Amino acid sequence: MAAIAFVEERVMFSPNMPAEVNHLLQAAVAASSVDQDRAEQLFLQAQALDNHCLQTYFALYKFYFFQKRLLDAERIVLEGLEEAARQGGFPSDYRRLVEDRQHWDVRGNEIALFYLYTLKALAFIKLRLGSTPEAQLVLSHLQQLDPEDLSGASVIMDLAAGITE
Repeated sequence: MAAIAFVEERVMFSPNMPAEVNHLLQAAVAASSVDQDRAEQLFLQAQALDNHCLQTYFALYKFYFFQKRLLDAERIVLEGLEEAARQGGFPSDYRRLVEDRQHWDVRGNEIALFYLYTLKALAFIKLRLGSTPEAQLVLSHLQQLDPEDLSGASVIMDLAAGITE
């Protein structure tokens, strides 16, 4: 009888992700609770292996956020927005997208949804950094880009509203 090896996946990333990248990200997630330095190395290694894989940006900015390294998280969010826009063929600046949104479908595919979700992360990071006016600006543009709230930005909008009251 052949032995079957099971690999526990701690996080479900995109099914289209290269297996090697997924393996590194899974190892990074596993290490993140016990060895943050090792986890960071693995996240960065995954991103270096395939810097076009949007999930590497997601995993890395989430890691930095939970480590309270908000400026690092913000930097990776901005890099992720750039990469998503490049892949999606639309401007990376959300303000330009809003101004000319009839030419850009930012809800139609995985890349666009990543962009919206990452824009929501940017707003949340801005709130945590105490930059409430900047967060509200991002959220107002996000609301126009994502009126159906596919990204779940309404939760961050409620937080921002609570802070300003």
